[in-house]
Amino acid sequence: MAATWIDLLDPSPEELRAKAPRELEETALERLLAPPEHEDEPRPTLQGHGDYVFGVFLIAVAVPEEDSVYYQEIDLVLTHETLLTVRKTPPGGRPACDVAVVQKTEKPEDSAGLLAYRLLDEIAERYLDLVDALDDEIDELEDRVETQQAELTRARISTLRHDLLHIRRTLSPMRDAVRRVIDGTVEVEDGPEVFPHDVEVAFNAAYDKFLRASDGLDLARDLLAGVRDYQQAKIANDQNDVMKRLTVIAALLLLPTFIVGLYGQNFVNIPELRWHLGYAYVWGVIVVTTGLQLWWFRRNRWF
Repeated sequence: MAATWIDLLDPSPEELRAKAPRELEETALERLLAPPEHEDEPRPTLQGHGDYVFGVFLIAVAVPEEDSVYYQEIDLVLTHETLLTVRKTPPGGRPACDVAVVQKTEKPEDSAGLLAYRLLDEIAERYLDLVDALDDEIDELEDRVETQQAELTRARISTLRHDLLHIRRTLSPMRDAVRRVIDGTVEVEDGPEVFPHDVEVAFNAAYDKFLRASDGLDLARDLLAGVRDYQQAKIANDQNDVMKRLTVIAALLLLPTFIVGLYGQNFVNIPELRWHLGYAYVWGVIVVTTGLQLWWFRRNRWF
């Protein structure tokens, strides 16, 4: 059965009530009108509510110029004849994503369930692209560990860990919601099915993309952990090199300090009191011992 797709961006209560399916309850209308509470809230879901199916999803959007990721909430209402999508402008004045790309693939004979599949498939595709982009950035970050300042690398690792955690929190429930459609546990109570068998089969493609994105996310977390370990090892090696240099300096000063402290250099022609060449002898010992230490340190590559 052909369905109508109604897409609204930050609708007013009057506009939403005029466009919403008549089956929609007051509590659902209030939920659709509620502003987004947090950048990655609420938790995505897809559930049947009598004569309609209600869903909440989050679209992740990468901002490469700012090295950040933000989320846009998009709510779905499905009935036999209608797919209603309500997009909410993200907090902080971020631009809202549109669904024009998906609507261009819409066919006149598409049912509401098939329209929902096309939308969720596009959301899954965006998560795949986001995870791939994060993988590439992590690879580049690993290459820059040797040359970039440790503070910058550490800050970017922390930001990426935060982004991966938030993506995981949104991706997993969306994958589970799509899985429930495939399992046939999301449906209206009366009339024709919103998700007939052919639509459930189509949802497998979207589920596969969500699954691949989840696997890619796990791989990205492992790669980032490897970069963090590599950076910590580099910091430890750098500190070890600094300690070696300090040890070399201390060792080079130790013997001259001991020799000068022993003989004092306060008497005429010492050491051993009034040696004619005592002063030159002391300098000779200092130069020879310092040279031997420098040779030994250089031979063992301490500097």
